[in-house]
Amino acid sequence: MIKQWFRGLLMSGLVLVIFSCAKKPNLYTSDEIMQEFEGIYFDFTYLSSRGRIVLEESNGKVTKGTINFRAKKDSVIWFSVTPGLGLEALRGIVTKDYIRIKDRLNGEDVNMSFAELKDRFDLTLSFDLIQNLAYANVPHEFSYRDRLIRIGSSFDLTQVREGVRYHSKISTSHGKVTELTSNPLNEKGGLTASYRTFEDVDGQPFPNNMLFKLMLGEGTDTQNTIVHLEISRIERSNNSLTFPFQFN
Repeated sequence: MIKQWFRGLLMSGLVLVIFSCAKKPNLYTSDEIMQEFEGIYFDFTYLSSRGRIVLEESNGKVTKGTINFRAKKDSVIWFSVTPGLGLEALRGIVTKDYIRIKDRLNGEDVNMSFAELKDRFDLTLSFDLIQNLAYANVPHEFSYRDRLIRIGSSFDLTQVREGVRYHSKISTSHGKVTELTSNPLNEKGGLTASYRTFEDVDGQPFPNNMLFKLMLGEGTDTQNTIVHLEISRIERSNNSLTFPFQFN
């Protein structure tokens, strides 16, 4: 059961990916000094997108489908996954306060606050962190506490927040994370992410192809879930969108 709703939770935070036929972004020049480091954050009010998702579970099960996504910046993430034949398998919504997932495929629903998530599973998540992972942003705001070094055409950034270590590789050409490893300090589980390619969207860099691996547990009990996302359409708007969700 836990694995199933973690799978849905992961997808809710990782469905924002853009595929765009535009020029290569160059928003972060490589000759800027390390002390002036600042990650690039995607700017929008509302957005909607559609694409493909491939999910691989530890038991060998592979699920392929279409994913539809809507979001309001810094406020709401909504998604719906349809494996085929027009039948919705998952629908979820994430806000600043809670995570809600309707799992029609496995009959397991989630309705939990981030505080409850921490208390029950010792898993530290937040809306801001999920949003940053989706956009290939630096996981947390850069501060004097963090370790930052430059190696060739990349910055290596290490951050520790609330018992979790985040190691990010950030390109100097566009200021976005290209690789991420996240592990609790107790070494139980973890998350890796690879942002394979980027496109320019209205003058802003954004990933158009991402691969995530979620590891739950430790040692021989570790269960791995792999999620591959490619989005073919995205629309930014200043007009309000709806985020329909119910458990019925």
